[in-house]
Amino acid sequence: MSNGNTSINVLLVDDHPLVTEGIGACLETWDNITIVGTAATGAQAIEKATALKPDIILMDINLPDMTGLEATRQIKQQTPDARIMILSMHDNREYVVSAIEGGASGYILKDVSSAEVATAIEAVYRGGTYFSAEVSRSLASPPDTPKTDSILTTRENDVITELARGNTNKMIARNLDISERTVETHRKNIKRKLKIGTTAGLTRYAMENGLLS
Repeated sequence: MSNGNTSINVLLVDDHPLVTEGIGACLETWDNITIVGTAATGAQAIEKATALKPDIILMDINLPDMTGLEATRQIKQQTPDARIMILSMHDNREYVVSAIEGGASGYILKDVSSAEVATAIEAVYRGGTYFSAEVSRSLASPPDTPKTDSILTTRENDVITELARGNTNKMIARNLDISERTVETHRKNIKRKLKIGTTAGLTRYAMENGLLS
């Protein structure tokens, strides 16, 4: 990591304070990285991205109000020049592809060294992209093809569309005027029918099948 005079302002987004404190403390040992803010929810991330205009946003996927993938999409819609990197525990191909499609410039795993995170930040700051080795291997692997032996019902299509928009079970229940237990039942049926086990995979299915148009 170079130690030039340029300071790279970073916004950390994670709902675990110990994670943001730990990552922030490690990154600020580098002379040209400054943590300008933290956010614990997608809504906070969107608000602070607009207010602080950081050079780099480090975004976790698992947030309490929406997925980091949805927050990334919303930030890119409002601030197209924003540079966002996903920092996650998950190297699932569907998550990575969804992150790229949402406008992320990089994807690194939380088990990499702070030096690699710093290198990734500088690469993305300079206009490039960065993917950790495990993520690159995941991208190189062939995608799983969903087996749609059973056609989704109209209500299941409604639920998967809401899921793809980053809504929680509670939000989906309110929007569709059904109970949270019913939402969870639909989710299980959808995953079983499509043979897709992750929310990212369901999001990609919804995108590929025009459910978000």
